Amino acid sequence: MKKLLLNNMQNVIFLFFTFISGLFYFCFYLVTLTFGLGMSFTVIGIPILTYVMRSARKFVRYERTQTKIYTDLTIELKDVELQVEGSLWVQAKRELIDQRNWRAIFWLMLKLFVGWISLLCAVLFYIMPLAFIAAPLFVPFVNVQIMTMTIDTLEHSLIVMLAGIVLAFIGGWLGKGITQWIGRYTRYMVKAISGESA
Repeated sequence: MKKLLLNNMQNVIFLFFTFISGLFYFCFYLVTLTFGLGMSFTVIGIPILTYVMRSARKFVRYERTQTKIYTDLTIELKDVELQVEGSLWVQAKRELIDQRNWRAIFWLMLKLFVGWISLLCAVLFYIMPLAFIAAPLFVPFVNVQIMTMTIDTLEHSLIVMLAGIVLAFIGGWLGKGITQWIGRYTRYMVKAISGESA
């Protein structure tokens, strides 16, 4: 029972983490690429673009590590040595024409939509059943309404609590499935970035 609880806690943390990281990647790349391209006519924009393009590989490595920790899926990553010799313009050109950087940024920004799905699933599979289980505690203080049914008596709250227990078991099973799906998304992302067939 303790292992089941720990696995479910790990799954819900991973689902919330997926949402937060997807939102971060989308905002980070949207702002920095726009700013870097907008400032590219000055000396400031080129180094910004260079470092933003390099950050994509680090974020993919970080995603791979998080997927290994939370879903226990091993993802092989062919790491390419960063070449930092040459002038800033040569480095910038190398980073900007590297297709893997653009693919990595695309897949990391796409994680926003995966994050929204994971947030919805975390609420439906984990938060909602806990709220249903706690319904008898709320009855004396607040009239809770679920769809059209008002929970104002102890009998109604016990029915909702039983439904919450059933939903908790179903949600735990579905939550494990969605975390495995997100792990497979990360695996597919790494394969697509490295150019392998997924």
